[in-house]
Amino acid sequence: MLDELIYTILSQNTTAKNCNEAFRRLSERFRTWDEARLARWEEIAEPIRVGGLANRKAPRIKRLIEQLHERQGSLELGWIATASEAEAIDFLMGFDGVGRKTATCVLMFGLGRPVMPVDTHVHRVSTRLGLIGKMSPEMAHDALQAIVPREDAYSLHINMVTHGRLVCRARGLECSRCCISGDCDYYAEQSETNR
Repeated sequence: MLDELIYTILSQNTTAKNCNEAFRRLSERFRTWDEARLARWEEIAEPIRVGGLANRKAPRIKRLIEQLHERQGSLELGWIATASEAEAIDFLMGFDGVGRKTATCVLMFGLGRPVMPVDTHVHRVSTRLGLIGKMSPEMAHDALQAIVPREDAYSLHINMVTHGRLVCRARGLECSRCCISGDCDYYAEQSETNR
């Protein structure tokens, strides 16, 4: 689980390719997370530099590992697999730099839990489709979790991220090639405005 948590931190504001390379290099540099805990943050920053924001992510990773060791006396997170979703999310969010999106990503991708992480793409697409009103990403987690069938959470998350990256982008969106524009509040508003 700690691998997934650190990987998720590395994935923030970078591409999958750069994240994978940063995680690979970090794993090669430190054989165990306990070695990383005892290292200086600058030693963590060097292998992850390829992923970007190393001077921000490295201290966050170092502090997370230190906090986990302080709280439990070990770096073992396997117990989260049997904890309730609420308990696991609350525990993970208790660490500096771990928000709701990171916590739910760990549960979804690391444990296959039917939670709905809300990143920038999911938030944008959900709002434009009218699934949620204008609200913060933090509030959107609860709103989407309440309306998305649990068995559809993973596939919907993946599809919304993909759709948000390729079609329903923040700028340069491509409504003309969108397969769900007929169900989109944003598209309907734009069409009405342009008449």
